Amino acid sequence: MELTSSLAAKAYQSTRHATAPDPAGGAASRLAADFAATLQGGEAAATKAMTGQMDPHSLVQALAQTELAIETTVTIRDKVVEAYQEILRMPV
Repeated sequence: MELTSSLAAKAYQSTRHATAPDPAGGAASRLAADFAATLQGGEAAATKAMTGQMDPHSLVQALAQTELAIETTVTIRDKVVEAYQEILRMPV
């Protein structure tokens, strides 16, 4: 079987939509927005607690949510870096 460049180009064009970014903002952009909102909520809670506008229990709860979001993001980043390094180690 002979593989021509036009056949490969047609195959690429037919699967290209699967790897194209979602113009409507997919799950990744929603997750990034949620992460940013969680961080902003933690910062706002810390500011309110310093000025005496928030009770300590609510502050601890907000900081725990922020810590969980950061730990989750770091874990995902580590997995992505690990996968990238594994791809680089693959023989060509």
